[in-house]
Amino acid sequence: MAIRLAVFDVAGTTVRSGGGAVQRAMRSAIGAAGLELREGAMAGVTGMSKPQAIRTLLEGHGRMELIERTDAIHADFVVRMRRYYRDDPGVAAVDGAVQTFSVLRDAGILVALDTGFSRVILDEVLARLEWNGSGSPIDATISSDEVKRGRPHPDMIDALRERVGGVAPSEVVKIGDTPIDLYEGTMAKCGLVVGVLSGAHDLDSMMQHPNDALIGSVADLPRLLRERGLL
Repeated sequence: MAIRLAVFDVAGTTVRSGGGAVQRAMRSAIGAAGLELREGAMAGVTGMSKPQAIRTLLEGHGRMELIERTDAIHADFVVRMRRYYRDDPGVAAVDGAVQTFSVLRDAGILVALDTGFSRVILDEVLARLEWNGSGSPIDATISSDEVKRGRPHPDMIDALRERVGGVAPSEVVKIGDTPIDLYEGTMAKCGLVVGVLSGAHDLDSMMQHPNDALIGSVADLPRLLRERGLL
């Protein structure tokens, strides 16, 4: 098996989680609509497309009358997240992420990002970290609103494989910090599915879900690939 494409999640995997910034924004947007989420409710929706996460949370709390407001709640969430990624001084890449991108690209492995965020939020992240334009360390990006189905469905990875020239599923490594990332990589039939512990879930949680390896952060990915003869 050879690896030709590495698909990384964004928040918590390649970009610092900001002490739960995504969860805070989601909780605040839903709270503004009149629902205070139960403690721990967010754990089951991390990594999902954000409109789907909102619907799941509303349904899980039995607030069916709020379902019709999903788009408005998501719009509020988008405003909050764009402001966070544009203005918060703590926004930064996970330590070692850019170096890992460089190692992979030097070895001929394409680097891509996929995310449960919408494109407007992803573009805010890319601009803040200067991961856009001609000097970008990224070869391709995709957001959940650019495909029919978000995670855990394989649509984003399938689309990325085609965008970069028809890479086979077995030639893809998927890296993420949530169980939804792991299921996405598994459903996409990726050659390697790797969980990182730099984001929303700890080792005990991630071990309960399908994976080929669990590592501390993306900084450890080159070592893992070398150990497996893939780099």
